[in-house]
Amino acid sequence: MTPVELSRTVLHAVRRAVDEGELSVTVPERAVVTEPGPGGCGDFATTIALQLARPAGQPPLRVAEVLRDRLAETDGIRDVVVTGPGFLNISLDAQADPVVGLVREIREKGLRYGHGDALAGHVVALRVPYEVRAEVVADAVVRIVGTQGGRATVEHGEPVNLRPVPAPEDPAPLGPDAARWALLHPAPHDRPRISADHLVQREGNPLFRVRYAHARVRSLSRNAARLGFTAEPGPLTADSGPLGADSGPLAAEPGPDAAEPGPFTAEPGPLATDGTHSVTNGSNGSNGSSGGLGHGGLSNGVRGAGGATGGGPDGGAATGPAAPATPGPAAPITPIPAVTTTPDSAVTTTPTPHTLGRTPAGLPHTLGRPPASTPHTPDRPPASPADLANPATPPTPAPTPGGGAPHPLLAPLAAHPRILAAAATHRAPDRVARHLVTVADALLPLLPFVLPVGEEKPSAAHRARLALAEAAGTVLAGGLSLLGIDAPEHL
Repeated sequence: MTPVELSRTVLHAVRRAVDEGELSVTVPERAVVTEPGPGGCGDFATTIALQLARPAGQPPLRVAEVLRDRLAETDGIRDVVVTGPGFLNISLDAQADPVVGLVREIREKGLRYGHGDALAGHVVALRVPYEVRAEVVADAVVRIVGTQGGRATVEHGEPVNLRPVPAPEDPAPLGPDAARWALLHPAPHDRPRISADHLVQREGNPLFRVRYAHARVRSLSRNAARLGFTAEPGPLTADSGPLGADSGPLAAEPGPDAAEPGPFTAEPGPLATDGTHSVTNGSNGSNGSSGGLGHGGLSNGVRGAGGATGGGPDGGAATGPAAPATPGPAAPITPIPAVTTTPDSAVTTTPTPHTLGRTPAGLPHTLGRPPASTPHTPDRPPASPADLANPATPPTPAPTPGGGAPHPLLAPLAAHPRILAAAATHRAPDRVARHLVTVADALLPLLPFVLPVGEEKPSAAHRARLALAEAAGTVLAGGLSLLGIDAPEHL
């Protein structure tokens, strides 16, 4: 049961209560279903009882009890608990995976996912001034109203009923896509910011995050086809796989990318026989990085590729004085502070767990690629500078259905129909723009785990993750098209 289907189920329960004389209210057009808040439980929660209490002339708890009895009889619902002043907390059957149902619905409807009939038969007359932002907002409102079965017309004249704060300067130099985003993303009562920041391809730019997420999904689909598998909705978890409910931290199990101390520990004995230190300066590190992104790693202790091995920030295990070099024909090399060398002692490097593209604290999401063992292809965007920064603690797996909490993408994807209806009703395309940012930020952490890594073979979990990513990409593409902005295949 998807959140959209659950919302309809709640409305059906209200309608049954009205027909049976338990409630005397007008059945609302929609019932908002969200994740449970503090003190809640189950998979979803709704405040429909609080909404209907005043019109029904009954206490919210009484209304909640009336609806609870009817919801509990519905197939696919395991339990309904009333908490607080009248919140209905709904638990779905274990077999009812809301992610699978939602992904299938999005795949069936495509770019029309979220379209409805909330404004069917309505004609919305927009009267706007001759100003660039008002024209752009009106154009987006016409498209959004059309998704709800209505029709909008645009006129110029008084009295004006759509007058957003004008742009302080001409946005045309930004280009069509960035200019429209700059005018549509802020709320109508906020002054738009016309600057080159909308063109910067960094995580601080919301437009870049949205378009980058879409381009990454398209890239993953192409690469999956090359690997011989396609998207198929299903459970996102796999036994001991990443994103598994019981798998623990992603870097906890040794694997192809885990740093193991064995191969990278030198045998006890002298460093060299010719009187010089046998030290290289990151010669084996790919992408110019070695020993945990530092410089000067040992030649036998460097694997590069995003700092998969190495100790401290400079690539060594500890700091301390170095033993003087034995005089020889070659000039002594200045000791590297990151390496401890003592006579007849081992020179070791402390392995650093691979962070799998984890972004340092303070950044909103991960824009990087999967671990270094994943083959790089032309369609895979390069890692951003943020991904090559300081290694962070390995992330915990994203919650998935069956693991005690909904997947982070479930709520924003399920809310898309409600966002479109609200944007059409309130003539607010900024709601769609901000919702796309929410979807992109929830999608980006999933992307590094969609394709198999290293020696992995494509599994049902990979196909399910690809299906979820493609569903989110469909929502991003549809939302961008409503705003008149291009959704790129490559970025």
